[in-house]
Amino acid sequence: MDETMLIGSEGIKKTILHGGTGDIPKFTTGAKVTFHFRTQLCDDERTVIDDSRVVGTPMEIVIGNMFKLDIWEALLSSMRVGEVAEFWCDTIHTGVYPLVSKSMRRIAEGKDPVEWQVHTCGMANMFAYHSLGYEDLDELMKEPKPLFFVLELLMVQQPSEYNRESWALSDEERLKVVPVLHGQGNKLFKQGRYQEAAQKYKEALICIKNVQTKEKAWDVPWLKLEKMANTLTLNYCQCLLRMEEYYEVIEHTTDIINQHPGVAKAYYLRGKAHKEVWNEAEARQDFSRVLDLDPGMKKAVKKELAVLSMRMEEKNQEDKNTYKGMF
Repeated sequence: MDETMLIGSEGIKKTILHGGTGDIPKFTTGAKVTFHFRTQLCDDERTVIDDSRVVGTPMEIVIGNMFKLDIWEALLSSMRVGEVAEFWCDTIHTGVYPLVSKSMRRIAEGKDPVEWQVHTCGMANMFAYHSLGYEDLDELMKEPKPLFFVLELLMVQQPSEYNRESWALSDEERLKVVPVLHGQGNKLFKQGRYQEAAQKYKEALICIKNVQTKEKAWDVPWLKLEKMANTLTLNYCQCLLRMEEYYEVIEHTTDIINQHPGVAKAYYLRGKAHKEVWNEAEARQDFSRVLDLDPGMKKAVKKELAVLSMRMEEKNQEDKNTYKGMF
């Protein structure tokens, strides 16, 4: 094994486990790097924290795209394709790893890695909830430790060699693609293709959130992005209503209301979701708040209240018939 210090970086030791082929590839800005990784503690057992091979999907990052764990760019940039290397990294480089690991685990579990519940950066989210949702990551967050990263470089593609998805775009490119995705979502919604429309709104929202995390919370640029994000989230919720995902609608609209209590449409959509799951008191309260904020929605609210009353009467009659048959 060939052990070397990585030039220009303190607190890193590299051990080549398997040599690669050819010269070190060009890691230019915008290049997509595909690799497998295994993260281990520096304890006697070399406890494995994460392993992309166990998940079954290699990791992809784009050089220069402000990936949270930027040290990985430096580590990978020292490797050849096919090379397997082990890197010992001191705590100066590993402090944000728990946040990165949380996002990767949520993706592997089929969950949305974007946090909508608290509209702040990942670090603020952690303090807001006091937990990352994984006990081992909470321990690492409380007490950062040196880590081993075992990396296997699979492929390096230059920007012209692959189709760039929204996550691989620069901030400027993300902001340009948002209105395009928004328009595509609106068109799909009008065609009744609600699941496809929801995906377009979600992609646009992810683009905005990625840009927004780099702005200072509640400053003018951040607020402008927040307004765009809220519009997309409410459009997304309209799709969810058509897809009968009522509790998810209640969750997302409540998040908006908690941060921005003057958004009438959020109350309106939440009221509709409450109506569908028989939450009569909550629905009436939300519709009442809509009228306080936007009297122009009186006609729409009146219609929803009429449907609510009819549905509750039907449910009460069904309940009576059910109980009657029990005795």
